[in-house]
Amino acid sequence: MNTFTATAHIQPDTESVIHVIDGLDHTSTAPFLSLRVGNGVVDVVFIADLGTANALRTLAAAADKAATVLDELAAREPGGDV
Repeated sequence: MNTFTATAHIQPDTESVIHVIDGLDHTSTAPFLSLRVGNGVVDVVFIADLGTANALRTLAAAADKAATVLDELAAREPGGDV
């Protein structure tokens, strides 16, 4: 990953959108995709080339683990939102 650091608060209405860029006839010699996370005010976009699927899987696993931790923290609080 190229170096860039930014901070944004994720909100309950945050969306994730995937766009596949593969040419008009799906015959591009260098297809890639973008993974956009945000709500239109602040978006983070990951550009993923061929060969980066495992990095996306690692990111997804980290996000899933973070969600589990948030659920556990919410369960400790009276009226916590899971």
